[in-house]
Amino acid sequence: MFREHYAPLFDQIAGTDLFPWLNGLDKRIDSVFEEANNGHLPAWKGALEALPQVAPSVIDLKSDAIRIGGPTDLTGFEATRIRNELKAFHPWRKGPWDFFGVEIDAEWRSSFKWDRIRGAITPLAGRLALDIGSGNGYYCYRMAGEGAKLALGADPYLLYVMQSLTARKYLPDSCGAWVIPFGIESIPPAIPVFDTVFSMGVLYHRRSPLDHLLKLKQLLRPGGELVLETLVIDGDADDVLLPKGRYAKMRNTWFLPSCLALERWVKRCGFSDIRLADVSTTRIEEQRSTDWMTFDSLSSFLDPTDATKTIEGYPAPQRALLVATA
Repeated sequence: MFREHYAPLFDQIAGTDLFPWLNGLDKRIDSVFEEANNGHLPAWKGALEALPQVAPSVIDLKSDAIRIGGPTDLTGFEATRIRNELKAFHPWRKGPWDFFGVEIDAEWRSSFKWDRIRGAITPLAGRLALDIGSGNGYYCYRMAGEGAKLALGADPYLLYVMQSLTARKYLPDSCGAWVIPFGIESIPPAIPVFDTVFSMGVLYHRRSPLDHLLKLKQLLRPGGELVLETLVIDGDADDVLLPKGRYAKMRNTWFLPSCLALERWVKRCGFSDIRLADVSTTRIEEQRSTDWMTFDSLSSFLDPTDATKTIEGYPAPQRALLVATA
């Protein structure tokens, strides 16, 4: 039963305004894993159980690499074992991580984005935060490092959930960072209690971006903060790119607005105090293939003769960070 892994989360939720979520949440989590048609799940479960039982001498959620334990905490045999078991969760998309000296160099140097975000948002200390499409929870752990009361990630992709559980295996029950195995469509009923809701790298995968924004608003308390990061194009308030097919080799990419169009969308959905905090072109230094993510990455998504264009001829990826108030 996977609900056992989440028992400390249920206790944490009980102490917040999210307590109505607890009704059946344990059964829903179990059902996701039990009904999953994923042939890799038994191997992932075995790798999680095979990770050595070691008490970490250090936990650091504030550095670029989330650090759990030090190399001297392990014997040589345990170090080899933990590396092999962590490799079972390939590909690692978000990171970096450091498990007892085993450095996981993930595809995304997610610390770059976190540095852009951290100084642009309301400090997270004491806040309830939700990260939609959280992946393995890298940002949730960084939120916990900033003092969030609860940093809850939601992602339906079970590999990423399992990667998060590898970290939870070594963290104290009091750590407030979690990833639950739900997409936004399956998240428990909307309760407007979150102080901060993050949607990063999700909006352009939505066929109806305005419905996504409205759902995010439903989850925020009045006066709560939306942190929205998405792909954008250059242009005025009427410019939106709808790719003919793939964008940067991604099949499920729909609407890429200009920054002005994005601000209009957010305003039409009822948000105020809208602020464009950052616009950054995605660089190979930030997204690339590694030993922990051996598939194609940014360099193969771009035109080999013109890095300002994708392989399909569209503008190369640039990402906007927008902050707004519910």
